[in-house]
Amino acid sequence: MLKCIVDAAGSGDFRTVQEAVDAAPDGSREKVTIFIKNGTYEEKLLVPKEKRNLHFLGESRDGVVLTYSDNTKTLGPDGEPLGTFRSASAFFHGDDFTAEQLTIRNASGQGTGQAVAAFVTSDRAVFRSVTFLGFQDTLYTGESRQYYEDCRIEGDVDYIFGPATAVFNRCRIHSKRKGGYVTAASTPEDKPFGYVFLDCTLMADPGMTDVYLGRPWRPFAHVVWIRTEMDASVKPEGWHNWSDPAREATSRYGEYGSRGPGANPEARVSWSCQLAPDEAAAYTVANVLAGEDGWDPSAVQFEERLR
Repeated sequence: MLKCIVDAAGSGDFRTVQEAVDAAPDGSREKVTIFIKNGTYEEKLLVPKEKRNLHFLGESRDGVVLTYSDNTKTLGPDGEPLGTFRSASAFFHGDDFTAEQLTIRNASGQGTGQAVAAFVTSDRAVFRSVTFLGFQDTLYTGESRQYYEDCRIEGDVDYIFGPATAVFNRCRIHSKRKGGYVTAASTPEDKPFGYVFLDCTLMADPGMTDVYLGRPWRPFAHVVWIRTEMDASVKPEGWHNWSDPAREATSRYGEYGSRGPGANPEARVSWSCQLAPDEAAAYTVANVLAGEDGWDPSAVQFEERLR
């Protein structure tokens, strides 16, 4: 199977996305496309490590909704609370995974604690035109290389978090009613790049003024915002030290070309930096994500569009 159709109404090859994933060949060296017709698919989804090269293609971004409502307090099969890392609506572990034109949601709601929408550990993972909906801990990015293009990510507290080297290109980042921290990076000390936001828009619900660009989940957190439009929800100081002054000496936080009411370089905390033009120029998709295999998802995606 290199291509199949999922339709909850029964007109496709499978009624659930999980059935299609389970039927895909293990360790495929070719792209396996799972076309998902419009509908709400309420299932706790798992793409295991052995399912490589899967491509989820939704019929429409808002019309295809992959959703579940577990949170950190939900009891698991063992009778114990799931905790953060088992709460996800969708787990993506197989390398070279791609998703386009769909929505991934954790429907637990605000105030339920950590409730992950997408848990991504796939290396060379690509999400294009995907919406991620949740509140606390919406998107977990494991220690791998990940690329997000033209995506929308919503949440309130630490809603983009983890140790990944990840590029967010032309994404809309939206803070919800409670406010808090956009990123909680845990970048390993030996990794030169963590989260890189390129030409993104940072926005929030009306009236919010208490949003931080990030706080360091681990001491060597690395986050940069380059040419980002920031609304008035962003606090002038920009960054928080997670109530640990020692992390001010090790965190790697920077900006270049921020604009809008939330751009306030003079008021930013002294332990963040404003990048020089030559420093900012190094933050390209190719440089950040290349690794040892020279991966450049922006070039690959462009070539595919030309076919």
